[in-house]
Amino acid sequence: SVFSECYTANGEDYRGFQNQTSLHGGKPCLFWNETFQHPYNTLKYPNGEGGLGSHNYCRNPDGDVQPWCYIADYEDGIYWRYCDIPTCQMPGNLGCYRDSGDPPTLSGTSETSNKLTIQNCISFCRKQRYKLAGMESGYACFCGNEVDQGNRDESPSMECNHVCFGDHTQPCGGDGWVIIFDTRVGACGGNYSSPSGVIYSPDFPDKYSPGRVCYWTVQVPGSSAILFNFTFFDISDQTDMVELLDGYTNQVVARFDWRSPPREAVNVTGDFVILYFYSDRTNQAQGFALLYQAFREVGVELPSSTAGPPMAGGLTEKPNSTSNERSSQIFYVITSSPGKPEHSMPVWTIYALSALLVLTVIAMLAKLLLHITVKSPNIPTVSGSDSCSQSTASSEPWIILYRPSTISLFKKKLKNHHSDLSPLVGN
Repeated sequence: SVFSECYTANGEDYRGFQNQTSLHGGKPCLFWNETFQHPYNTLKYPNGEGGLGSHNYCRNPDGDVQPWCYIADYEDGIYWRYCDIPTCQMPGNLGCYRDSGDPPTLSGTSETSNKLTIQNCISFCRKQRYKLAGMESGYACFCGNEVDQGNRDESPSMECNHVCFGDHTQPCGGDGWVIIFDTRVGACGGNYSSPSGVIYSPDFPDKYSPGRVCYWTVQVPGSSAILFNFTFFDISDQTDMVELLDGYTNQVVARFDWRSPPREAVNVTGDFVILYFYSDRTNQAQGFALLYQAFREVGVELPSSTAGPPMAGGLTEKPNSTSNERSSQIFYVITSSPGKPEHSMPVWTIYALSALLVLTVIAMLAKLLLHITVKSPNIPTVSGSDSCSQSTASSEPWIILYRPSTISLFKKKLKNHHSDLSPLVGN
């Protein structure tokens, strides 16, 4: 199978080399450094923004529904065309299918919305436990568990590039054409056991919501290592983070946030890894796309039905700490993703608690010294009723000493710096 070169719904991350609008009879694209008469060119975007440069490859610099390019042949005043790129289809996008309506392409429940986005439709179907979600004409959402056999003729993506009514940067099918997604896309959590796969941040391709705490498990029996590659990463908040943890020990293997985005490939020794995502209650961003690939031995892939893109980035050696697995040198592919707050207590909290403890001890000692020095008890005489009545009114405790023939009453004397003797000593 072909490699996927896009991990966003609209191909905004496409950096491939197709330079014509279609592989079969398409129009050639103009070079971006020669299109100064148009809004997008290297003079206006000299630092490679949007993937522009001294080339004529299809790009999506303005966040349109799919990559495009300028063309030399004007037709009806149109000087650009969308590019039909077979390899630019994000995993989880199952393709564009004709919808005859009888029977419908997806036979489950449906709804319409003038605020429809890809994730709105996916969430609607996922909550009702459907496996597939389809969007048509920008506003219609359909659910189902399989594509109807009569509608299996998949079409080029050009037929499904009508904008979503709720987000004009996303494709939501076409008139009589439905774009179908796996409902696991954008789920907050899940369990993965296949040799390879792609995990998206919650709510993807929409921006992730605030207050998200999500866990995914990747456990591939028989693998000696799992390679992780964040092919897309957009975390803008200070406290939003992603972590990779050893599945057996829960030790953090890698952590990423807006200050330290992944720049290398990370490979974890063992067959069980936990992916954790945390977002606070402020700000939102696009999130991440994480590709994983399990290996039976170093560099030897497990059999898989889908192939992933080649891993890019630097290599860092980071063996995992699991004691039950073989130890061998693995390459870790770290790319991008959001993470969670550290489990360890912040330093300022430790200092604050220490100061509070010291102040508490000082206060207790001061109270004890004040009680000892201010209160100078006098031992009352034990004869006479006046003494008893006076002592009864006192707030100090009394000690009763019982002997077979007599009962003696003594006022309890607290130990002070003048004497350590008890009034009972000597009796």
